[in-house]
Amino acid sequence: MFDDIGGFLMHLIAGLPGIVIAMTVHEYAHARVADALGDYTPRMQGRLTLNPFAHVDPVGLLMLFIVHFGWAKPVQINPMNFSNPRRDDILVSFAGPASNLITAFIFAIIFVLLAKMHVPFTKGALVVLNLIIIYNINFAIFNMLPIPPLDGSHILKQLLPYDLARQFESLERYSFIFLIIIIATPVLSYVFIPLQRFIYGIFKGIIGILI
Repeated sequence: MFDDIGGFLMHLIAGLPGIVIAMTVHEYAHARVADALGDYTPRMQGRLTLNPFAHVDPVGLLMLFIVHFGWAKPVQINPMNFSNPRRDDILVSFAGPASNLITAFIFAIIFVLLAKMHVPFTKGALVVLNLIIIYNINFAIFNMLPIPPLDGSHILKQLLPYDLARQFESLERYSFIFLIIIIATPVLSYVFIPLQRFIYGIFKGIIGILI
């Protein structure tokens, strides 16, 4: 039991920077893009900051480590403030996952540069850096799933014809059940593993060209 607790604490400590960074940049990107498109709701709520305390939900953070499903404080927007509500809602929704992929790519470059410079890594530092990359990629993939209220569902809803969008929106009442099913079964691994490899492959190709 002590070993289990010790392993959990080590995982918590090593993974905390990655989770906090992923949550923070994700929600900040939503807020920043919404603000740029004319909705100042996130600005009034103090979300235009990279301060983790403005974005991280402590309970959601803990649940992410315990059951591998958690949440940040969602950025509230008012689509009525957008000049083009459908297009702009898609842009705001896509901004979060995109910011996670950009963050993962930046840390992947840092990792490669440090390795090429023969900077000595401790095992702990290596794990932390690797988890920052992994968690940001996973955050992007997970949030693009077309399950309400994830970002992918917002994008899909705006792309659907009006009647289908309303029917799709009605499924939101069952979203928690859908999420539990995909988390409690191997279904998610069939999505995550191929996409992780695909994204890693893209990163590797681009970094190989740049460095």
